[in-house]
Amino acid sequence: MNTEPSQDTTPPAEHWRSYGPLELHPILRHSMEAFNEHGYHGTSVRDIAGRVGVTVPALYYHYENKQALLATLLEASIKDVLDRCRAAAGEAGDDPLARICGMVESIVLYMAHRQRLAFLDTEIRSLEPRNRARYVALRDYLEHMLLDTVETGRAKGVFTTPFPADAVRSVLVMCQGVANWFRADGPLTAEEVAERHVLLCLGTLGHPGAVTGDPALPSGRASAPGGSAPRTSG
Repeated sequence: MNTEPSQDTTPPAEHWRSYGPLELHPILRHSMEAFNEHGYHGTSVRDIAGRVGVTVPALYYHYENKQALLATLLEASIKDVLDRCRAAAGEAGDDPLARICGMVESIVLYMAHRQRLAFLDTEIRSLEPRNRARYVALRDYLEHMLLDTVETGRAKGVFTTPFPADAVRSVLVMCQGVANWFRADGPLTAEEVAERHVLLCLGTLGHPGAVTGDPALPSGRASAPGGSAPRTSG
């Protein structure tokens, strides 16, 4: 498993906010659904093969074992998050406030639009040591992206948290939690949830405007705390 995030040219601005149907090989799609329904340890290779409509040997032709299926799904998920986060940061430029707003928005949108795939992060405990180490390295890369931006913002007086590393971990836990509770038919769209989480995360990072109610967000993101954020295309 390659632990390096994609180093391709940063996608265009609209890419990281755009979500079409999830495209996965049928074996991976059915594995994802089975893991979500019954958990990794509650799912057998025979169960997955039956869902796909192939024999167990045919499934093994494509993937070595059940562990390879989980590792592949988790890698695909975290790399997509990283690519979108990098695109959001690239669009924002060098402004730490715009960068953190864009990265948080991108993460929350992913958790909502790719909920079933993102939810598999709860199965990290089921990864074997080598696969777990590789996945954690990718997740740490995401954390460091946010931390570097927060540290830059602290130096410029944009963020005031005295505990940047702890604050960033809290931000990530908050954002990743969206995959556990978001409902497409709920009262808020994915975009509205993302807007609210940007404000919540700014409060965690100690941005002065998050306390006064006037965060002076980058153009197009400002919304009053507690109110509905503007709807945008997904």
